Amino acid sequence: MTGQSINRQSKRVLVFGASGTIGQAVVRALAQGGYEGVGVMRRSADNEALAAELDRDGCAVHFADVTDRPAIAEAFARARPEAVISCLASRSGAPRDADRIDFQANLDVLDEAEAAGVRQFVLLSAICVQKPRLAFQHAKLRFERRLQVSGLTWSIVRPTAFFKSLSGQVERVKAGKPFLLFGDGELTRCKPISDADLARFIVGCIDDPARHRCILPIGGPGPAISPREQGAMLFELAGKAPRFRSMTPGLFRLIAALLSPFAPISDWMAEKREYMRIAHYYATQSMLVWDVEASEYSEDATPEFGRDTLQEHYRYLLDSHAKPEA
Repeated sequence: MTGQSINRQSKRVLVFGASGTIGQAVVRALAQGGYEGVGVMRRSADNEALAAELDRDGCAVHFADVTDRPAIAEAFARARPEAVISCLASRSGAPRDADRIDFQANLDVLDEAEAAGVRQFVLLSAICVQKPRLAFQHAKLRFERRLQVSGLTWSIVRPTAFFKSLSGQVERVKAGKPFLLFGDGELTRCKPISDADLARFIVGCIDDPARHRCILPIGGPGPAISPREQGAMLFELAGKAPRFRSMTPGLFRLIAALLSPFAPISDWMAEKREYMRIAHYYATQSMLVWDVEASEYSEDATPEFGRDTLQEHYRYLLDSHAKPEA
């Protein structure tokens, strides 16, 4: 297969992981961009309601369990797509879940795409895989390598932090509670990107040859921001005096160490240990491009895209009394 673009007027794109907030945004961005997007999601009461909502926006939905290989094959047979976008990601990040979704489900989608003669595959990955220490990061990298040696034209998108991942303390601030920090709140920085901007970037990979056969780190507009700066922004928008409470990220490492002896004999313990390792990673690692030569995270090397800002997002949540996305 070659990397030639197809006329978007006749291009049908199959989107796996369409029930997630980013997957939903991708399906809508496809419709807005003139493509025929078909979202694939597991059947449930919530997803049936979501499918009806997407249908009103001109977006088609196909129900399938991505852990069921024949169901994936049926999705391809019905949609007959020319391109695939995968927004699949494990919910927990635990080893079994990561292997089942981040690697195997994506691999099954890729194999069925190749069998169906699909020419293009756009993968939503994560910027944290550049410094892999966790099970889900290794699972994502295993699939990235498999995708890169496939016969399809591929694009691997590695976004920084999402707005929704930085919104968990909005309700705390509104309630007058302190903003929780790890260390001094300056251990990490990121360039968060909105779902809508990220979706537009992902869809833009389809017909942009400059993004073909590329690993694409991407952040939102503006300078990188630390957790302390996020908290200060929230307090200012809420009209409240800043209040912070510090926690040590070493606590996560300690709990993980205490759970380690039991992990080989208990799946539950193994999952809890991995959760602690994930928490420690995000408390101590920036979501920016890693400069290998300088051995540090680089704000300047992290590309920016879009127009939505975290400040606007926070203002919306505070003004509308909307609850942050989970």
